[in-house]
Amino acid sequence: MRFWHVLTWPDRALARLVILLIRGYQATFSPDHSVSATGNPLRTCKFYPTCSEYAVSTLKKQGFLFGLPRVIWRVLRCHPWSRGGVDLPK
Repeated sequence: MRFWHVLTWPDRALARLVILLIRGYQATFSPDHSVSATGNPLRTCKFYPTCSEYAVSTLKKQGFLFGLPRVIWRVLRCHPWSRGGVDLPK
């Protein structure tokens, strides 16, 4: 059991680092979450939850190694021709 903990430590540390970076993005630049978004008529997202919220919850649940490909796929699907919708992390 202890050996498995040693193997998963880097994965969890990287996930926490990426989550910290995402929280910084949400606080400063995000059109949906930042302080500058108040009163912005274009602050809508096609997906629920937003890509950054999805990324945080996926990284918390699955870690860096398995969560990052899901996050990248979600961001790639966010384009003008997508339908959007509800996309809950697994």
